[in-house]
Amino acid sequence: MLGKKIVVLGTGGTIAGTAMRASDNLGYTAAQRGVGELLAALPDLAQFPLELLSEQVAQIDSKDMDFAVWQHLLHRCAHWLERDEVQGLVLTHGTDTLEETAYFLQSVLAPRKPVVLTGAMRPATSIGADGPQNLLDALTVAAYPGAQGVVVVCAGTIHSARDVQKVHTWRLDAFSSGDAGPLGQVAQGGLYLARNWPQEPVLCTPQAIEKLAAQADWPRVEIVMSHAGANGATVDALVSPEVAQRFGASPVQGLVVAATGNGSLHHELEAALHRAQGCGVRVVRATRCCNGQILPVPDQMIRDSEGLSAVKARVALMLELIARQQALG
Repeated sequence: MLGKKIVVLGTGGTIAGTAMRASDNLGYTAAQRGVGELLAALPDLAQFPLELLSEQVAQIDSKDMDFAVWQHLLHRCAHWLERDEVQGLVLTHGTDTLEETAYFLQSVLAPRKPVVLTGAMRPATSIGADGPQNLLDALTVAAYPGAQGVVVVCAGTIHSARDVQKVHTWRLDAFSSGDAGPLGQVAQGGLYLARNWPQEPVLCTPQAIEKLAAQADWPRVEIVMSHAGANGATVDALVSPEVAQRFGASPVQGLVVAATGNGSLHHELEAALHRAQGCGVRVVRATRCCNGQILPVPDQMIRDSEGLSAVKARVALMLELIARQQALG
């Protein structure tokens, strides 16, 4: 580990947020402090065994995460992961879309080094701020020998990018890995694994990553939900070229439906989704349930998300459409 470095990339979020009062954990403004300032506030950092570098990639509230930031983040992650002296990366990120960014990076990079995302549920100015401990835990994971893949660290728990979901609006332990369970725990500076690090196969070559980082237009993929009283009008409007043209939007190329239960759909919504498929729109079915995944049934005309949540299925479908575009030249 001698001479190894960990690079901390900042993107903003609550962990970098500030409020007027130390007792205010809700009325704060996100993304106010730089990543260097967050690191400087950590206790006993001089005793950390690896050299730390930091870089501010973005400074946003993660509810406003967009493709341009993802592309910049992907480019910087790929840059640092290629360097032999870099042991791993830590990314500070807002919690609202953290699971989407984590899944995107894992899908594209599938890194053999650790890429650890962390955030906070309370701002940096809070009397009970959770960001410093989360950041220290993330550094511990990034420095752990043999660690690899994109993971999320929050409230002492390590989650894989594929399984993690934000499941609570304000609790400090806001994330869950559902039925899969967490990868492990961080406690008192030690790491305790419960299962293996993410080991998905590498799907993107360095050349493909560069092309994705420079992708000008991302395919438009929207999410709809099945519910009582649902009808097909929303799907028909999303698919309509005239509606897209009226609002200056690109045509919808993909739809993810958050279905009820084991993938069941209101019959009117399902009929509209079949019409969308007939127009060439790719459709994927996820479940709106927090736990479990869709078990296949015979003669299913809409493919399922293979256990991905609706927001992650959207990311997967966008990447699939981009790969198809690039293959066609």
